[in-house]
Amino acid sequence: MERFVLTDAQWAKMEPHCHGKPSDPGRSGSNNRRFIEAILWIVRTGSPWRDLSTVFGNWNTIYKRYRDWVKADVFTRLFEVCSDEADREYAMVDATIVKVHRHGQGTA
Repeated sequence: MERFVLTDAQWAKMEPHCHGKPSDPGRSGSNNRRFIEAILWIVRTGSPWRDLSTVFGNWNTIYKRYRDWVKADVFTRLFEVCSDEADREYAMVDATIVKVHRHGQGTA
């Protein structure tokens, strides 16, 4: 898979906090970036695990690895590492973005 959701800068921050390493056998560390991309695909699409593309690997293996990482709080650490510099570009909500419906303006 050549197209990633994570930027190289984001992955560089996350990589040291991931479990396993490429030399580990089985589901423990074959390709951490591809594994994270699979999780992001599930989150973005809302699809069930069984619909995960084979590009990411066996869905059941990825699900079991995901469950292990949840129990080990790996995703909490990854979130903390990536959220140290919050991007608030889209956090501003004002009248230039949100318009009140004419019924809410007090005029009929």
